[in-house]
Amino acid sequence: MTSLLVIIVLVLLAVALWQLTKIFDLTQVGVSSDDSQVASDNDNNVQGYIMFGFLAFIYIFTIYGLLKWGNLALHTPASEHGLLVDNLMNITWVLIFTVQVITQGLLYWFSFKNRGHKDRKALFFADSNKLEAIWSIIPSVVLACLILYGLYAWNNIMFVDKDEDVIEIELYAQQFKWTARYAGADNTLGKANVRLIEGVNTLGVDMSDKNSQDDIVVSELHIPKGKKVHFKMRSQDVLHSAYFPHFRAQMNCVPGMVTEFAFVPTYTTAEYRELPFMVEKVAHINKLRAEKSVELVQKGGTALDPYTFDYLLLCNKICGASHYNMQMKVVVDTPEDYKKWLSEKTTLAQDIKAAAAAEKPAEGTAPATDSAAKVIDTVKAVVDTVKAAVAKVAMK
Repeated sequence: MTSLLVIIVLVLLAVALWQLTKIFDLTQVGVSSDDSQVASDNDNNVQGYIMFGFLAFIYIFTIYGLLKWGNLALHTPASEHGLLVDNLMNITWVLIFTVQVITQGLLYWFSFKNRGHKDRKALFFADSNKLEAIWSIIPSVVLACLILYGLYAWNNIMFVDKDEDVIEIELYAQQFKWTARYAGADNTLGKANVRLIEGVNTLGVDMSDKNSQDDIVVSELHIPKGKKVHFKMRSQDVLHSAYFPHFRAQMNCVPGMVTEFAFVPTYTTAEYRELPFMVEKVAHINKLRAEKSVELVQKGGTALDPYTFDYLLLCNKICGASHYNMQMKVVVDTPEDYKKWLSEKTTLAQDIKAAAAAEKPAEGTAPATDSAAKVIDTVKAVVDTVKAAVAKVAMK
């Protein structure tokens, strides 16, 4: 109802303004005016200065945006190759802003300088080899340098030597959660296929493969600091994207194929929490959450819990209705803590055996179906006895 009233008010306001313009036109009857619709020198001068005003607006808004929202960008990278990625990004930003300032300035300056004047004739020339060379060669050289630097960065990030000592982990994506599988003591992941998904084997691991016997499946990802981790990614259903923002790593997870990337963590979770910028950021977030909690409590709601920083694995593809909630906690441990955590986990083979044992009835006990049948027979006997007793009383 409120929306309808707002629409009606806006329509009436538009009609009122239209009528006011009609009244204004009637008041101008008999007054000399220029109806030629040809711009005069005064019109051209006004338009020229408006262009300068718009140019100032662009520059001021750009500077304001950097000052206002510049701190929202990701800060210190938590992986070795993160510095390389950030450096490439910063170079790109500097080039973009430099080109934007120069080209926008020239565009509006020439528009003002060459604004229309009744005593000036337009200068026109068909082509200029010199200008064509300048605006073709310079962008080509700059883009070539960026592409070469990007390829250098990409090769450094993606290259994994076969003889290199790495930790093999599989990331399994499905709507709408992540699951991780560790290669175990042999550091070799067993084969897997979605057709083999059954019971606790939710990743479809081929348990006939000897390399699968020590694989470990978890729902929280732990990785050690200073050790290269090689991720192999699969998707069960649709296109997902494994995105580690603080590690500057992202790779699509495509159904029917295995994708991969690797990185070396440089900060444990505890160390990253203690970085000055993160301490300040968490304090700011918790201040906002405290203010919001007061408002919620006053309305009878529940206060928000304090925020604590954690690394996250996110899905960076819109994969469905709950895409926003598809995330996994990532913990970077010291090498010692990582080994201890991993040693406490059971293998998938053990989980499958435990599930199978739980399904079997205990030895020496009657099957559940027999017990249920006996209970039903007993209840029927009691009911029949009661009915017989009631019938005797009725006959008397």
